Amino acid sequence: MRENLQLAWIASWFALVGQLGLFIVVAVITGDWRYIMWSLIVSMMAGVPGMIQTWRAQKRVNERAALQDE
Repeated sequence: MRENLQLAWIASWFALVGQLGLFIVVAVITGDWRYIMWSLIVSMMAGVPGMIQTWRAQKRVNERAALQDE
């Protein structure tokens, strides 16, 4: 099975940064700054584990490629 790591990186970055940016816009429009606090917590809970898993998968792919080159 081929891993699509580019899509995984995009999803991880969106969960970490994009979602937070979206809720900052919502907070500015509504004036209710609690949106940022809650979105920060959710972004970290979704984004950080996703980034770690994607980084580990990328590391495995790079190790496999290095072994095949030898």
